[in-house]
Amino acid sequence: MPEHSVGRWIRPVLVLALALVLGACGGSGYQTKGIEGLLPDLAFRLTSETGEPLTAEDLRGAPTVVFFGFTHCPDVCPTAMARIAAATEAAGEDLDGDLQVLFVSVDPGRDTPQRLADYTDFFSDRVTGATASVEQLRELTKRYRATFGYGEPNEFGDYNVSHSSAMYVFDARGQARALFRPSDSVTAMAADLRRIAEG
Repeated sequence: MPEHSVGRWIRPVLVLALALVLGACGGSGYQTKGIEGLLPDLAFRLTSETGEPLTAEDLRGAPTVVFFGFTHCPDVCPTAMARIAAATEAAGEDLDGDLQVLFVSVDPGRDTPQRLADYTDFFSDRVTGATASVEQLRELTKRYRATFGYGEPNEFGDYNVSHSSAMYVFDARGQARALFRPSDSVTAMAADLRRIAEG
């Protein structure tokens, strides 16, 4: 192929590659996925692991990470909770404000307040468990474009619950700021938590 022909197609390819790299960096500056302006503010009415009502207003003043799961979850939930507990500890070591995690159970039939308390205490004192009726949970998950569903019970009455695996991060004012995915590292999550807490 003539040299001038090679140069003619290499330059556009390089320009396209650079554009893709810059796009992947995303101008948001987050190491995870920035979602500012893409989701509504944090709003809910749940029953906490203490048996008392819990609303979004109760969590105002500190960044909050929300995760939808259930305590009988065999793998996704404990992994996610361990990762976010490590990230909040790493990010909050010398911050004046607290970082908090809300574990919202989408399995109210089995996840009593006491079971939620036992579950969240295992991971971190930053984690609070809460749940609500199935109808309320469906409204809440729809608000944040999350989903959940129930499998058929086996002969022992046990069943699986499918649910979203992402974690939603809201700032101290309750505004959606970032989305943590299973592919995000603890280091990246900690960096973004610190950024949100300090911002």
